[in-house]
Amino acid sequence: MKIQGEITLKGELVLCHYRDSQLLSLQRINNTVTTVGRDQVAGLINGARASQFDTFQLGTSGTAALIGDLTLKAVISAGSLAPATFTASQITTDTTNDSAYCVHSWAVTASYTVKEIAIATSASSARLLTRTTNFTAIGLSNGDSLTVYYTIDVD
Repeated sequence: MKIQGEITLKGELVLCHYRDSQLLSLQRINNTVTTVGRDQVAGLINGARASQFDTFQLGTSGTAALIGDLTLKAVISAGSLAPATFTASQITTDTTNDSAYCVHSWAVTASYTVKEIAIATSASSARLLTRTTNFTAIGLSNGDSLTVYYTIDVD
């Protein structure tokens, strides 16, 4: 039950894996908002924090996501799946502009198995808003593409 005046963050992640312009898989997943992410959001409200969330990070660890996670367990830090600034906008889920919408596509140039995804404040030394592992691992090959759509609904 939601208490009047309470603010919650909930999200949905959509992963689209393409090979030769054909959609191989589409997964729709709920996210885990981290404790440090909540700290960052509170700090953005009162000016105690200056960095917004603007980066997707991908990783190869299947270790379950926990609310206390500070980093991805095995971030892909270089190459074609390195952390990337996403395109951001606001969309309407329940009330006008109540959700952040983030999207980015990677063109894959080597083989990877993606098992974790995060929204972060930067490519390195990042503060994570979310860390998600509750999806089927995605085996990527040279020439594939991966598109991540992430919606964070503020209720």
